[in-house]
Amino acid sequence: MSNKEVKSALKNARDAIKNKEFKEALKHCKAALKLEKNNYNAWVFIGVAASELEQPDQAQTAYRKALELEPEQLLAWQGLANLYEKSDQTDFKAELPKVYQKLIELYESSDKTKCYEAIRKLADIFHMEKDYLQVARVWRRLIQLKEGEGANKAELLQLWQQMTCLLSDSMEDHDNETQQHLIAAFEKAMVLSDNVPGEDHRKLSADYLKCLSQLSHEECKIKEACESILALYPSQTFPLEILGAHHLKSGVCSEDAGRCFSRLLELDPDSGLGHLGLGIRALEEGKCDDSIKYLAQGEQFGGSGLKRMRSSLVGWCSLAQAQLKMHRYSDCATSCSQGTSNTSGQCSQSPACGEYYFVLGRLYWDMGEESRRDRSKAHTHLLKAAKLDPYLGSVFCYLGHYYREVARDQGRARGCYKRAFELDSNDAESGAASVDLSMNEGDMVSCLLQAALRADPQDWVCWECLGEAYLNRRSFTSALKAFAKAQLLNPSSIYSLYQTAAIKQTLGKFKEAAAEYLQIIAQEDYVPALKGLGECLLSLARCLMEDYRDGGAIDLIQQAIQYLFRAVELRPDLSCLWKLLGDACTSVSTVAPNRARVVVPGPLAGLQPPDQGHLLNQGHTLRVGERCYGRALKLMPESSSLWYDLGLNYYHQACLPPFSELTYNINVLHSFSSPQCVKKAIMLNSSNHSYWNALGVVAMSKASTSIVCVILLFASFLLHLLSQLSHEAFKIAQSLEPLYVNCWIGQALIAEMVGSYDTMDLFRHTTELRTHTEGVKGYAYWVCATLLDKSNRDSELYRYNIVQMNAVSAAQVALSKYTERIQTDPDAFVMLGFLNEHLQLKKQAVLAYQRCVCLEMDCLLAFSLGSYGRALCNTGQWEEAVHVYSSTPLEVLHDLAGLALAYCRAGLIPESISAYEKALMVTSTEKEKAYILTSLALLQHRLGNMDSAKTLLFKCSMLKEPVPESLLCLCALGLVHGDSTLASAALTELLKQGRATGAAVEQRCLLTCTLLALQGNYSAVQREASRAVHSNPGNPSLWALLSRLVPQYYPRKAKVCHLTHSLTHSLTHSLTHSLTHSLTHSLTHSAYVVCSREVQWQATLHDPAVWAGLMAACHTENTACSLSGTTPGRRGLEQVLMAVVSEKGSFCPGAAQQCRLSQSHLSGRLARESHTLLTGGVEDIGLDVCKVLYVRVLLPSLVSPLLSQWLAEVYRTQGLLVQAVMAYRQSLQLASQLDLHSGKMACLLRLALLALSPCMLKVPGDEWKELVLEATTEALKLGPSPVALLVQALLHFATKMSARETRRLLERLVYFSSQGYPETVACVARWYLLRHLHAKDDLELMDTLVDDAKASGDSRLLEFHTRLTSC
Repeated sequence: MSNKEVKSALKNARDAIKNKEFKEALKHCKAALKLEKNNYNAWVFIGVAASELEQPDQAQTAYRKALELEPEQLLAWQGLANLYEKSDQTDFKAELPKVYQKLIELYESSDKTKCYEAIRKLADIFHMEKDYLQVARVWRRLIQLKEGEGANKAELLQLWQQMTCLLSDSMEDHDNETQQHLIAAFEKAMVLSDNVPGEDHRKLSADYLKCLSQLSHEECKIKEACESILALYPSQTFPLEILGAHHLKSGVCSEDAGRCFSRLLELDPDSGLGHLGLGIRALEEGKCDDSIKYLAQGEQFGGSGLKRMRSSLVGWCSLAQAQLKMHRYSDCATSCSQGTSNTSGQCSQSPACGEYYFVLGRLYWDMGEESRRDRSKAHTHLLKAAKLDPYLGSVFCYLGHYYREVARDQGRARGCYKRAFELDSNDAESGAASVDLSMNEGDMVSCLLQAALRADPQDWVCWECLGEAYLNRRSFTSALKAFAKAQLLNPSSIYSLYQTAAIKQTLGKFKEAAAEYLQIIAQEDYVPALKGLGECLLSLARCLMEDYRDGGAIDLIQQAIQYLFRAVELRPDLSCLWKLLGDACTSVSTVAPNRARVVVPGPLAGLQPPDQGHLLNQGHTLRVGERCYGRALKLMPESSSLWYDLGLNYYHQACLPPFSELTYNINVLHSFSSPQCVKKAIMLNSSNHSYWNALGVVAMSKASTSIVCVILLFASFLLHLLSQLSHEAFKIAQSLEPLYVNCWIGQALIAEMVGSYDTMDLFRHTTELRTHTEGVKGYAYWVCATLLDKSNRDSELYRYNIVQMNAVSAAQVALSKYTERIQTDPDAFVMLGFLNEHLQLKKQAVLAYQRCVCLEMDCLLAFSLGSYGRALCNTGQWEEAVHVYSSTPLEVLHDLAGLALAYCRAGLIPESISAYEKALMVTSTEKEKAYILTSLALLQHRLGNMDSAKTLLFKCSMLKEPVPESLLCLCALGLVHGDSTLASAALTELLKQGRATGAAVEQRCLLTCTLLALQGNYSAVQREASRAVHSNPGNPSLWALLSRLVPQYYPRKAKVCHLTHSLTHSLTHSLTHSLTHSLTHSLTHSAYVVCSREVQWQATLHDPAVWAGLMAACHTENTACSLSGTTPGRRGLEQVLMAVVSEKGSFCPGAAQQCRLSQSHLSGRLARESHTLLTGGVEDIGLDVCKVLYVRVLLPSLVSPLLSQWLAEVYRTQGLLVQAVMAYRQSLQLASQLDLHSGKMACLLRLALLALSPCMLKVPGDEWKELVLEATTEALKLGPSPVALLVQALLHFATKMSARETRRLLERLVYFSSQGYPETVACVARWYLLRHLHAKDDLELMDTLVDDAKASGDSRLLEFHTRLTSC
């Protein structure tokens, strides 16, 4: 119901508005709002009615409320626009542009006609407010809409012409963007004009030139426009008049200006501007006579000169100067009087015009000596001009000159300059003079500004002035704070942000300064900010180059070029921008040619297309820098620094390698141009030492070889004669500047010459100060030389210079930077490869040697190829190594030995033997011969020629200097073939060689232990390993060996094995093998809790053996918990770990190991599947899988005894005990063939347990009993085994339960824990002993057993005892 009432009320309101009953309309609207307070139409109707009732505030409120409800609806915006258009209130007029802008957005998609109308209204408003920039933007939008609509050419031409009319007022006051819009409008209109050439186009061209003539900074565009228009209208004088006026206004009459004035006189012989220009041009050239003729007697040349331009002060002044130079003083005075009278006449004709008085005062100021001595007339006329026209800024500028130079009143002068700058912000002369005077009274200015800020601390202008005052005093920190405060108060101030960035740049904070310059550039293309950004990026690039980070430096140089080119596009008349561009392009000469690739804008590179960047190499970039320096020299031809920079640019171009005859000729030309440019710089400024130094460098680059040799010879004599004086000089220089790296390099060179021990330390210090080519190469040389000297390893000098100072890494890093930049030094690449080899950086060593070989230096080629081949061998590239070694002369032992090794590793054994035999012929010492013979013996053994191998090794042992390696090989050969006599003899000779060090200690210990095991002396194996560990407690390899030998030959020492693993962990991070051995031994002695915890923190290892150990630990722990009566803590974890073992086993590097593990993985997978089938009741299928596993995996590969044991377990679970016994015997045979102690022990124990089961079940027959005794006896022969003793005791319990021997065997396992029996074995033995004693009814022994169980925590036995006693 209410909805109908609202519609009715709104209908009544609409009718009332139509009938102009506005008060009634208000009543109906209010009634509608009572029902629906957010009704859009009601608020719009209120606005209309209130507007008609002349209630503008209420109408505005209503419209605003409607806009809040529906901001995209037109009615409210239209009503608001009508309200503001009718009203004269200032605040309404200020809001009207925003309303029009919103209407334009809404009309743009709905009503184009109304959109165009709104745009025109908005443009009119901005034009009335003289906001020409907004006028340009709005009108451009109108044109864009028309173009999108498909307007015709005539309509667009009319719009562009209207835009030129709108923007032509007060062009000098326009900002740069507005001026560019106006220029673009003229250009578009001229393009769209028909009938070219034609009258309309000519008028438009004349207006365009008048527009450009008022823009002094558009010099290039003025010249281009005048030339193009002259080409269309060659008989018209207005382009030449505009161009000539521009030349006169700029104050420079060049050759182009002279041609312009001459052409103007050809078209119009009576042109006063042409005579005036030629007269001034003649005066500048020193042709005073011609100047006087043009200026005063122009009628003889077809014109009237100054007679047609009597008010030209510049002409009268020029005429007076020419007459003065010709010593025609009376004529000069007449000309001055004439100019003064003409100006005075104009002043009398218009006495209220202050500009005439200013011109007259300026004439008196610029007149001859008499007026210069007496400036009172100039002062009088300037005061009259300031009184008549107080807004003429140039008057106050000359008054400032008078008060500063004549009256010496600095206060008034500063006030006049300040007033002039306030009136004309473009008057740079007034601004600079005001700042100069303020600098002289900086303390006073800062005090006044601080006082002003105390009165109004929010005055951002005052903060900027205070910052300027601090900056003039060079108080950079205070200035930085002041500008930061000003920026905070006025975030839109570009000046404050620019000064902040400039100060940070001065303080060397280039990154921060660059970031703030970028903030300025994001707002507008501010040329000083672009220049500062380019300088900061260039400084950052130089810093990176000093650290040899050339890649980052090139990126920064490229960015600097881009920003500086943007600045040059805006201000091509600034030589400093061209110089910076030249510096940026020339700086690429420092880096290597393959890194010096820079993207340069098309116009700067002179390539097409111009709107894209072009990637230039080093030579092209240097040529771009040459052109930039040339442009800068055109603007400032007398700048010595520019000539110096151009000379260095030529020098760098001459140093580039020539790629053709043309480039060679160009380089020769540059080599001759370079010293000429530097000489020009010296002529302009002979006091700069850098210029003289550069001249010496470029002159030396041109000198002939003989001259260079003579100079170097003289320098060497001088160095020897004056080394002490040089040392003193460098010492003084170091005390003055400790961080100057060249002084330290000089000291290092002198130390190297005299053979001082401090040479290497001095070179090292140079690399710490800065990356310098001489310092880097010198330090690398000394590091390599020290490493090559094997005799100084124990010296204190070696430990300090190499070890403590981390010399190898430092030299490698420094040399890497050196070779990245200087890529033509083979010595550096050789040293870098050697250092990389020393650091085990094998691939980097290969690359370094390869770079050296590519340089093809004859003196180093053979050595480089040998090193390259050695590096390839280190990386496993045997075929490539063979090819490289074959390229050498093969006359050096190292090359032949390397070739033989490469042949061997590549599988070419006969070729390797042949190479070693050639190497044997070039050996020079007994030691070298011994090594070659040992290598040949190993190769013969590999081919199966055992006798030849023994013969060669015996030859080695018969030499005067036998090497330990030959004896070691002889001993190993005896051990492999079971010849203990040969092994013992060789080991005895080996031990006579003296005390071993390093890896030889482990080798000798391993050989000794192996020999003892071969002789059957197992107890001595552990003692020998322990003795070696005691002698070398810091050797982790010996601890790992001990952890491997203890569980194999002395399994009772569980804690010792765990301790050895802990010590191995503390000494090395290679834990896999020691951890596996520790796990094995811990499981053997029921240290399952320690074992599982030990493995958990190693769970990230990829070795499947570790995971298998963890699985075995969990299984053992669960079993032990069952025996002791406690709850297992890791139920179900075994199957999960089994899957993890299978997964880890599927990944392993190496072909052979991968093959073995893949077979193990396959067998494990078949094992899991068959186990699932067997336990699931599908016995037949499970047995088939077992047969497949046996046939396809076990028989072909014989991977491991464990697979046979697993197959035996499968047979056992199916009741096939005979097949299980056969499988165990097969596993035992494999373990014996592989000499696996643990494998044999496991097979025997499993076989004993298998045979024990029928005995425990009272199966008739003695074959199972005999099998148990046989297996346990063999197990005890291998070593002490608590499990074997337990099986024997259980066998006695099963056959002779009440026998005394049964009790003796069980008590030995229960009570003799000092022998290291596992707790699980004791638990089982304790159980059966209780049954035995209960059967014998021996209560006393039962109580003793119960007490032992309580002490051991055997709750299961205590519960069993309670049940037995309760029965």
